Amino acid sequence: MHIYLASTSPRRRDLLRRLGIRFQLTTPAASETPEAVGHKTGSTPARFAVACARVKALSVAGRVNAGLVVGVDTVVVCGKQILGKPRSRAEARKMLGMLSGRTHSVISGVAVVRMPERRVLTAAETTAVSFRRLSTDEIERYISGPEPYDKAGAYGIQEQAGIFVSRVSGCLLNVVGLPVPLLLDLLCKAGWQPAS
Repeated sequence: MHIYLASTSPRRRDLLRRLGIRFQLTTPAASETPEAVGHKTGSTPARFAVACARVKALSVAGRVNAGLVVGVDTVVVCGKQILGKPRSRAEARKMLGMLSGRTHSVISGVAVVRMPERRVLTAAETTAVSFRRLSTDEIERYISGPEPYDKAGAYGIQEQAGIFVSRVSGCLLNVVGLPVPLLLDLLCKAGWQPAS
């Protein structure tokens, strides 16, 4: 059964390749804004991430005759605030300042759409990540490079920002952007079988 990854994330693509999972990359036409996914005030961040993942997968499903379409969306939650990708240096600075010296949650929503049936399976994974206290200079150095700007919460644990992290509780790959054990579980429930 063929897998289609509805994503523009190089990290998700690389993780699947390293695992030896064959897939075809497709660009989702979906927006990740709360309005676009019908996110209601008071809804949980996990529901928001799942809704975004579902919209991504379904935006690609119409182009697929048969197979499994995978959509994933990752958000960072600090306190009650959902942090997406920073759109500017000022936003990246603010996000990292919020995360400094605190524990936050990284939540990935995963959706698998089985085509042609359009059967949708969804789930979410949450990982707690603690940052040590960051100096102003550290934040300024980090945001002067390209790393923060295509990542939720303005950091990539697998890159230079790994030195900001003092503790991870839960799935590390979720923080990178793809909760692999959860994805494999959903794929198997949808009828996929790993190559032997």
